[in-house]
This record gives sequence, structure tokens and C-alpha cells, in this order.
Amino acid sequence: MITSTEALAAACTRLARHPFITVDTEFLRETTFWPKLCLIQVASEDEALIIDPLAGNIDLAPFFDLMGNPDLIKVFHAARQDIEIIVHLGNLVPHPIFDTQVAAMVCGFGESVSYDQLVQRIAGEQIDKSSRFTDWSRRPLSDKQLAYALADVTHLREVYKELKAELEREDRTEWLTDEMAILESRGTYETDPEDAWKRLKMRVKKPQELCVLQHLAAWREREAQTRDMPRGRILKDDALYELAQQQPTSTEALGRLRTIPKGWERSSQGRDIVEVVKTALETPKEDMPKVPRRRQPPEGAQAASELLRVLLKMVVEKQNVAAKVIANSDDLERIAAEGEDADVAAFSGWRKEIFGDLALKLLRGEVALRYVDGAVTLIELPTGA
Repeated sequence: MITSTEALAAACTRLARHPFITVDTEFLRETTFWPKLCLIQVASEDEALIIDPLAGNIDLAPFFDLMGNPDLIKVFHAARQDIEIIVHLGNLVPHPIFDTQVAAMVCGFGESVSYDQLVQRIAGEQIDKSSRFTDWSRRPLSDKQLAYALADVTHLREVYKELKAELEREDRTEWLTDEMAILESRGTYETDPEDAWKRLKMRVKKPQELCVLQHLAAWREREAQTRDMPRGRILKDDALYELAQQQPTSTEALGRLRTIPKGWERSSQGRDIVEVVKTALETPKEDMPKVPRRRQPPEGAQAASELLRVLLKMVVEKQNVAAKVIANSDDLERIAAEGEDADVAAFSGWRKEIFGDLALKLLRGEVALRYVDGAVTLIELPTGA
């Protein structure tokens, strides 16, 4: 393992000479808001190494410089959480990147295919999963643990080369580029406390309740980030909903709530919550947020969405691509209800070419679906039919 800044800098200099490197991280997150980085694995075509971010006074700056190198492709599998760590600790988004999970979906390996499955199907290797739930923060790590960690980047080299070649053979490189743009956007990893309420289920029915919920969710998010604790350890979701509905404006009222632990109302957090509720209730009525209402789909939209589902299945089978990459159930329902006005990914770029245009033709009655000889096919309808 690399445990010094000097050794890390030398290794990163060697790695930077290659056209691509494979990257993975091991981290813990059960007791913190931010992931605790415990291990970094990196491999080039001729070496593989492990970096110990918990070692003494090691400075990870050379690694972050490597991640920011615009001439070096960084290959991950299911990259989002790994990149989130790099953004948080290194204040940068790696670029350019190649996510083998997304590439596998574009190449027809199914939805959210696992790394183990890809390694077995492409490299013909079986990964020992017995070290998967290791406490990566404990030292020393065993040879078995280190071998498992290295396997996450060594086999990834062959997976990357095979998927890259497949994308080029099928002329789908641009398909992946669109997906990587999302992963390379800093906004993907930024968590604005003011938007924290959007991840909650909408269990409130009045503007005043939603206003309180928004203020409380933002307060909890800031507390969780500042104290580096999971949101649920600050305040559980059920407590947010009850607070939004009961709106306590005194610590005594707070103490009577079912979801608030006994005696908690006397803590500084309890007093903070009461102040947050009061602040939310002072919002002028005209500035209160509107409770989101799910639009009632027009008559026939449900049947139309089922037809679109069949069309999507036909397209993915023909194109050998995972349906999830093109459209999900919500997208299909929006297309059925809103037609060409639907704001969905299926109406832009390559998705529009292989599915979006056909979906609109189906809704306009310009094409029809036919089942024959065990397969669904598309037929053009004459004008005015």
C-alpha cells in the first residue's frame, strides 16, 4: 500500500503517462453524512496499486491532480459515489470519465449490471465476494482484503477495453458521452439544503405545512452536513412530517409530540426546531409554497402509456440496449399525458432517434404495433387511416 505523499506523487506521475486508468474507492457511511474514504485503488495497463488515505500525514493532492488531468480517461464502475467523494475531498469533478455500468447498459448487458456480472461475462473470472462487507477503516488489512480491493480495478481494465470496442463497433460512443455529461456535472453532487425537502414523500396537504416542512428539512440538512451525521440521526423523516402538521411554537408543545424523544425538547436542538417552525409560520400567506399536485392524466393516457411500454420493449430488443437508459415508467406516463410537450430525455439526442420519434408517431396514430410470429413489430399506417 502507498502510505506516503512522496510514493503517491511518484505513482501518479507514472499513471499519468497512460491513456486510461481504472479507479475505485472503499468507504464507510453508516455513521456519517459524508463518506469516510478508507481506500483508493488505481490501475494502469501495467500496474495496480492501493492508496491508504488513513495513513499518517499522507496528502492526497497528487491523486486529485490525477483525477483532474483532462488527457487521462478515468474508468469507474457505478461512478456516482466514488465521484462524490472526490468532489467533497478534492473539490473537483474527474474529467473525462467512463462508467462501465452505464456503458454496459448501452451495450445491452441489462439494467444496472453489477461489476461481478460484467467481470464474469467479459473476463471469464469469478470474484471472491467474501470481503465485500469488510470494515475498510480497520488496520492492518489482510492479504485477502487487499486482493479483493485490487480486483475491483484490475479486471476493470479488460471490461473497459471490451465495452469501449463494442461502443465503437456499434457506433454508440456518442450515446455514452451524453450519459457521462451528467456524471461530470458538478451540480450532480451538490446538495443545497433548501432543496432537501424534495427527497421527502409528500405527506402534507396545506401550503403552511409544506412551508414548515421545507424550513425543517433545510435545517436538518445543514445540521447533518455541519456535524457530519446521517440525516436520520439528527431528526427522522416521521418527525419532520409530524412537526409540519402540528407546528409547535414552544418547547412544551414540542415535548408532547409522539415522534420527539422524551426530554429532547429541553436540548439546544429542540429550541432550534421551535425557532425554525416560528420562522416558517411568519412567511406571508402569498409567499407560501404551493403543494405539488400530480396532474390528472387525460382520458386514455393510461392505455397510451401501456402501448408506449410495448413500443419501448420492442425498441430495446431491436437495439440491444437497456430500457432504463432510454425511459422509465414516469417518462412513459408523461409522454402519454403530455405528448411532445413532455420534458423527458427520450425527446433529445439519440434517444429521440430510436424511440422518441416513434413514440410520438404512435400517439398520433401514424404507426401501429402488430404481434406476429412471436414478436412485436411496427407498421406504418396510411394517411387518414
